[in-house]
Amino acid sequence: MSSLTLSKYIPILETIRGYKKENIRKDLIAALTVTVVGIPQYMAYAMIAGVSPVYGLYTGIVATIIGSAFGCSNQLITGPTNAICLLTASAMIRYMNLPNAYQMLFLMTFLVGVLQILYGVIKLGKVIDFVSHTVLIGFTAGAGILIALGQVNTLLSISIKNSADMSTMQKMYYIGTHINQTNYYALGLGVMTMVILVLCKKISKNLPGALIGITVPIFFIIMFALEKKGVKLTGTIPSALPPFQMVQFSLASLKSIFSGAFAISIIGLVEAISISKAISTNTRQKIDSNQEFIGQGIANIVASFFQCFPSSGSFSRSAINYVNGAASRFSGILSGVFVALVLLFFAPYAKYIPSPCLAGVLIVTGYNLIDQKEIKKVVKSGLFSSDSIAMWVTCILVIVLLNLDYAIYAGIALSVVLYLKDTNKAPVKLLIPSQGKDSQIIEQEIKSVKEKLEVLIIQLEGNLYFGAASDLAEKLDSLVTKSKVFILRMKYVTTIDLTSISALTVFFRNVREVGGVLIISGVTPNLASILKKSNVESDVGIDNIFLSENEIFASTTNALARARAVLNCETVDNAKKSAACTILDSIATGSSSSVLSEKQ
Repeated sequence: MSSLTLSKYIPILETIRGYKKENIRKDLIAALTVTVVGIPQYMAYAMIAGVSPVYGLYTGIVATIIGSAFGCSNQLITGPTNAICLLTASAMIRYMNLPNAYQMLFLMTFLVGVLQILYGVIKLGKVIDFVSHTVLIGFTAGAGILIALGQVNTLLSISIKNSADMSTMQKMYYIGTHINQTNYYALGLGVMTMVILVLCKKISKNLPGALIGITVPIFFIIMFALEKKGVKLTGTIPSALPPFQMVQFSLASLKSIFSGAFAISIIGLVEAISISKAISTNTRQKIDSNQEFIGQGIANIVASFFQCFPSSGSFSRSAINYVNGAASRFSGILSGVFVALVLLFFAPYAKYIPSPCLAGVLIVTGYNLIDQKEIKKVVKSGLFSSDSIAMWVTCILVIVLLNLDYAIYAGIALSVVLYLKDTNKAPVKLLIPSQGKDSQIIEQEIKSVKEKLEVLIIQLEGNLYFGAASDLAEKLDSLVTKSKVFILRMKYVTTIDLTSISALTVFFRNVREVGGVLIISGVTPNLASILKKSNVESDVGIDNIFLSENEIFASTTNALARARAVLNCETVDNAKKSAACTILDSIATGSSSSVLSEKQ
């Protein structure tokens, strides 16, 4: 295998060969900033996934390093994310009380990686197109609400037995009926963290609000011995690197977790590719979706052997990495190394971090996930538009359903169904030629034909596929007796399939049976080949088919000239000429400039 091919599949090799000394400082600063912001996130997101914070740190080390080495983006930071942790918690909710729960979790991480590599190998880079932007907006908004509500009991320090078996609404009802159990010291610390986060964001986006927000309350914990007053702490975190552990493979376990792993693999890739492409618009880096699929897959597979849960590209940490000047993928690798150093030397101090403060971080994070600007844009497009319906339904399903993977599948299925609903209408415009200035012909668009015309132009547009064929047939059938001569303009048709050709053929024959004449204009070479194979020429006549020409309106002019001949306009006395013939006489010279405009 050549070095060029090897670099394609292992991008870090190309980065090493072309690395510049002046980038070291940029990558170091970006990596340190990502580490400062990332550590409290890793611990907090582990709580969303329903596991000990140490597993969040493990994931923030291994997945970040491997994802940066094998992914295609120079600035993407892989690791724990809100959405993925929420999906992980949903998929594992039934198994967390089992003795082999963690083995199943790490197996799911492995399976997610395998699926993602498979997508990359068979080049399913376009798979993310099936997850519409509005479904993602709805999912992240619902996830934000779910994350925030899910932390209320921790913020208030109200213990809920068997909470894993409860829906969010059931938990909120329990909290409401046991609100008298609130620990006000815990609530005060959590609110303090949230206030610090909000203030830091207002002062400067570069301030590590989360780190400051969980560090300041530690002084109050120690000073006033708040642990003895019922404030729960994170607990001891081992000062050790992520330990290697073989993944325990089981066919029964694979079957149980497959649905959740599939949903995580899809959403994880959507996150990673979306972030990479968003950053690349500024960096001008070419993003290879299939390589990113493979990179994310390798990161999850390797991470599964080091006690990590599923990961993906992080919106917040990737943005921070880019804004702070990251020049290469080494910034991501270094941030993972720095987290490992913190875990080795500073882990003993983490036990003083109050759980209500991590809950405060997550509540603010959940609120920030609700993209109000994007939601307003979608709503402005129409409250009952396809985009709006897909967004709201997905958001509600995320909040209501226990299994979030079902919400994702439902959102994707709904967006596809609504897309098909929107595209099963055949775009048909009706135009009539009328007299313009200087003997030129202009075309006026009409909504319907009230009385029979001599010449009617039917303009077809877009993609005429089987889904739109029924609507096309219905619209054309209503026009059969509305004109003596029909000019079917097809210059704006992008594609057409055999089902739509069949609908056109029925229309051609019906027109002929009632004594009408059909003329086809604007026929492209590809379309001409399809019409010929479909034997349309025998139904219309070769003399009534006009190919699209380079000169503007040339095909239209030729079709109108043919209509003039069909109506025998040149043999009729001027005094007896119809309005249509009077208009069509303007193109007797055969000049394409006789047609002034086409109003669409």
